[in-house]
Amino acid sequence: MTAPWLHVIGIGEDGVDGLAPAARMLLESAEVILGGDRHQNLAANVTAERLSWPSPFDAMIDTIKGLKGRRAVVLVTGDPLWYSVGARIARAMPPDEILFHPQLSAFQWAAARMGWSMADLETLTVHGRPPEQMIPFIEPDQRLIILTTGAQTPAQIAAYLTARGFGPSRLTVMGALGGTNETRFDGTAEGWSATVPAFNTMAVEVVAGPEAQILSRVPGLPDSAFVTDGNMTKQELRAVTLAKLMPMRGALLWDIGCGSGSVAIEWMRAARDARAIGIEPREDRRALAAQNALSLGAPALRLIAAEATAGMVGLPAPDAVFIGGGLSRETFATAWAALKPFGRLVANGVTLETEALMLALHAEQGGDLVRIGVERAVSVGSRHGWKPQMTVTQWSLIKR
Repeated sequence: MTAPWLHVIGIGEDGVDGLAPAARMLLESAEVILGGDRHQNLAANVTAERLSWPSPFDAMIDTIKGLKGRRAVVLVTGDPLWYSVGARIARAMPPDEILFHPQLSAFQWAAARMGWSMADLETLTVHGRPPEQMIPFIEPDQRLIILTTGAQTPAQIAAYLTARGFGPSRLTVMGALGGTNETRFDGTAEGWSATVPAFNTMAVEVVAGPEAQILSRVPGLPDSAFVTDGNMTKQELRAVTLAKLMPMRGALLWDIGCGSGSVAIEWMRAARDARAIGIEPREDRRALAAQNALSLGAPALRLIAAEATAGMVGLPAPDAVFIGGGLSRETFATAWAALKPFGRLVANGVTLETEALMLALHAEQGGDLVRIGVERAVSVGSRHGWKPQMTVTQWSLIKR
């Protein structure tokens, strides 16, 4: 077994003095230390060659690998494997060559300052990522701790909360947690005006106002939550479809015939780090999907301008595939070949021709074949009656 030569050490605002004895010894005996200016300043008294993060940042792994044979330390904030660069290093390096040395994370410091139980809140990051990622977690009475990108992020999050009717939400922004220069700013989303330090952590106690928009991460958002040209998978059918697609953490969906993006967006909202690629030939519908992705908290939705089969070429293998329109033998064969083992494929159709193809494919491939009818109450003069929507045939199967 190879002895670890790379040590990734989490450091806090109390610097070297706050490190465990073993981590401090490794840091003080290092030949070379890689880290940002802030981390280097926290260990300014240590004698070693200093390297800054490379530019572009993607060159980091090559830089680290080039240190092999030397006593090397990478300095990061807090816990190296909790929304930190340590996770990226761990994916790229042999595990027996690295040791991680965690310090208290910003999440733990912030929870302690707020008196909140870590088990009863959501820990999120928008650091270096679109801040819209926190939108799915805007739910009444929730507690959130968020790693931010900079001084502007708390105001952006306050604006998201206020626009959705959660203006009374209580915000606390903390800087230099655990250090002698620790700061704290308190306020509400609707009244937020504080000027905060660039390096900060945000605590949010979500409070619904009288006009709050209540949207769950459980699939089946109201149709009114989306901007659409009318061609979309409607609420009830969407909930059934997502149940068959089974969103899972980090999983990738291909949404073929993405339209306004309703299925792909709900897939991404339903599971942490879930990803989706929408294939849609029409520019106007891709624009709607992009708008919906931002407003509903799925900014990472990737949209491809292509017809179904052509758009699948070269894409990463999916964990699930949804064919919302334009099912053909070629589309199915291409998607099925790309689908990972245990992947789920769901196809919906409303025409007799599509239903006939589903019947044939079901006879050949198996799976579940159902017809789904939905009726909604509408006004009929001064009274109400049931108005049926088009019946949808749904074919679903799991790749074994």
